[in-house]
Amino acid sequence: MWKKAVVAAVLALTIGYFYHTDPELPDRLMQYLSQSTPSPEGIPSTPTIEHIISSAWEALISAPARQWSRVAVGVNACVDVVVSGVGLLQALAVDPGQGSDHEVLHSKEDLREAFIHYMEKGAAAERFFSDGEVFQRIARAAAEYPGAQLYVGGNAALIGQKLATYPQLMVLLCGPVGPKLHEMLDEQIMVPPESLQETDEFHLILEYKAGEQWGPTRAPQANRFIFSHDVANGEMSTLETFVASLEEFQPDLVVLSGLHMMEGQGRDLWEERLKEAVVAISDVRNQVPIHLELASMTDKDYMNRIMQEVIPMVNSIGLNEQELLFLSQAGEGPHSELASWDGTPDVGRVSDILLWVLEQHGRTDPEYEADLTRIHFHTLAYHILVTVDGYWGNQVAAVAAGARVAGSQACGLESIDASKVTLRAPRDFHSSYSEPRESLSLDPAMPVTVYHRGNVTFYMTPVLVCKQPLRTVGLGDAISAEGLLYSEILQQ
Repeated sequence: MWKKAVVAAVLALTIGYFYHTDPELPDRLMQYLSQSTPSPEGIPSTPTIEHIISSAWEALISAPARQWSRVAVGVNACVDVVVSGVGLLQALAVDPGQGSDHEVLHSKEDLREAFIHYMEKGAAAERFFSDGEVFQRIARAAAEYPGAQLYVGGNAALIGQKLATYPQLMVLLCGPVGPKLHEMLDEQIMVPPESLQETDEFHLILEYKAGEQWGPTRAPQANRFIFSHDVANGEMSTLETFVASLEEFQPDLVVLSGLHMMEGQGRDLWEERLKEAVVAISDVRNQVPIHLELASMTDKDYMNRIMQEVIPMVNSIGLNEQELLFLSQAGEGPHSELASWDGTPDVGRVSDILLWVLEQHGRTDPEYEADLTRIHFHTLAYHILVTVDGYWGNQVAAVAAGARVAGSQACGLESIDASKVTLRAPRDFHSSYSEPRESLSLDPAMPVTVYHRGNVTFYMTPVLVCKQPLRTVGLGDAISAEGLLYSEILQQ
C-alpha cells in the first residue's frame, strides 16, 4: 500500500510542477497511466518503473507545429546480410583467440581479431575489407549460413525506410540501389533512375548476444560488427546525383550519411572526394536544413577534416558514444585521454564533449558562420538531444520518441512492452564531469531531464533496453529518424 502512495505522490508533485508550462500534460499523463495500469485480476496494480516511464513518454510525445512533408535522404545504401558472428567465423574454420583492432581488414585473420576486439567490449564497429575476392567468398558463406537474413542496409536507406512508415511524408532516397535492394524498399520511397545499378552492394552484419561466449571472449551486451567491400558507397559515387535531384524534388529536410564509407578507400581518394563533397553540400546549404548521420571511423586525420570542413556546414548531427569519443580524440577535446568508455558513458563527460562540439564547430554565437545547432546523441542506456537555444522546437518530444523506438524496435515490437525491457540508465548524474556542475536525478514520471549550460539546452532521457533484443542493426538510424520527425526548426 505504501508503494502505491509513494507513486501517487511523485505523480502528483510532477504533474503540479508542469501544469503551468503545459496545462494539458496532467490530463494526458493520467489518461495514459490509467489506460496502461494492469487489471487487478491476479496482477499487481502497482506499475513498474519501466511502465511509468513508457506511459509518461506517450504523454510527452506530440507532433511539432510544423512537420516535414518532403525529406531527401542519401547517399549510402546496400543489402545487409545479418548472421551470427561466432557461428559464421566457426563455419569459416576460424579459431577464437586474442582480439586486436584493425583500421582496414585485409584477411580472415584481421576479421577474427577485430571481431573479438569489439565483441569483448560489447561495442559496435564498421570496417572495410580490402580483398574483394576473399570478401565475396565470405559473403557467399554468410548468405548460405542457417538463419541468415537479408535486410535493407546503409544509413541512408534505413533512415529512408523509417521515414517512409509515416504516410504523410514523401521520401527521396539516393544511393547505389541494386535490384534486390530496390525490391525490398518501401513503395513510398522514390529512387532517381540515375541511382539504380545492375548489382547490389552487400554488407555483412556479424551479431552477438549479451553473454555469448567464444573461447575466452564473453560479450557484455548484444551488438554487432559490420564489414564490407563496397566501392560504390566507399566513393560516395551517387553524391552529385543526390544533390542534382534536390532541385526537382524540393525537400524541406535533407539527411546525409555515408562519409564514413570513404575512410577505407585510402587517403588519396578521401582527400579529393571530401573536397567535392564539401562543394556539393555547399549547394544545398542555406536552402534547407541538413542532418548528418555519422558512423564508426578510425582515421583521426579524416575525422578531423570532417569536423573542420563538413560539420560546421550542417544544422544537425546524429552519433553514438563511440563516434562522440572519437570526435573528441581527433580534435583533442574534453576527455580525449580516455581510450574507450568504461561501461555506460558518464552523462557529465558526454555533456562536456557535446558542448565542446557545439562551441567549437557550431553556432553558439550568432556571429559564427557555422550552422550546427543540434546534436542527437544515443547510447544503449540513455539519449541526449542538445540544441543551441532559439533554433529548434519540440525537442522533449523528439528525444522521447527516439528512446521509445530504440526499446520497441530492438524487441521487434510496434510499441514498448514494459515486461520485456529494463531501465539501465543512471538514476543520479551530473550536468558536467567537472565544476561547476549540477546534480540531477531521473524522474520516472517526467523522464526527460532538461538542463542548461549557457545558451545550450540538454534533453536527457533513459532508454528502456530490450532484455532479449532480436536485432541491433539500424537502431541508431531509427533513433535519428524518429527524433527528426518530431523536431521542428524555428524560423530565424
